[in-house]
Amino acid sequence: MNTDIKLVSISKSFKGNTLFSDVNLDIKQGTIVGFRGRNGSGKSVLFKIIAGLYTPDEGDVYIRDEKLGDKIDFPDNVGIFVDSPGFIEVLSGFENLRLLAEIKGQTSQQAIKTAMKEFGLDPDNKKRVKNYSLGMKQKLGIIQATMEGQDIVLLDEPFNALDDGSNQYLYDFIRMLKHRNITVLLTSHNQTDLDALCDVQYIVPTFEKVDIPHVSN
Repeated sequence: MNTDIKLVSISKSFKGNTLFSDVNLDIKQGTIVGFRGRNGSGKSVLFKIIAGLYTPDEGDVYIRDEKLGDKIDFPDNVGIFVDSPGFIEVLSGFENLRLLAEIKGQTSQQAIKTAMKEFGLDPDNKKRVKNYSLGMKQKLGIIQATMEGQDIVLLDEPFNALDDGSNQYLYDFIRMLKHRNITVLLTSHNQTDLDALCDVQYIVPTFEKVDIPHVSN
């Protein structure tokens, strides 16, 4: 099994506050990896470092054996859902996704419409994103992170504000990603989510590996 993500002696601080220090981690292709920790422990920062949005104070990040900061700053084919995705709020959900898709031209308008319908969003709805509920924005952000066939997907608290039906669909969707050999990194404030989905879990900021009581992938 290939290593998709390798962290070597990673450290990161903000304003003199050390979030984590000397982190070494290997994440294998096609696994679902969960990260636990209190608010502010550094989970979102870790995802941004892996996606090239933040630079570690020390250490190196390798994505598919390619070191960030050498030839590339932003790894190719990595989808990230973290914080509040930056959508154009005066446009509809479909219009936002269509504009993002046009940057790389790797997905079709029909594929976007299908993904929206599967997540319970109406692509023909002209409602502006600024008028979306939190749950609708969550769904839109998850679609954006996965709609171009990204083979590494980082999902930070993706279950927030989802109704029961959408929550179950996202469970099935994440399992489907694994079956396609896509690597998924996941956080959730609900321990049940992580126990049900993840192959392995780590506690942030110590990165102690956690024994999972039950895995149902």
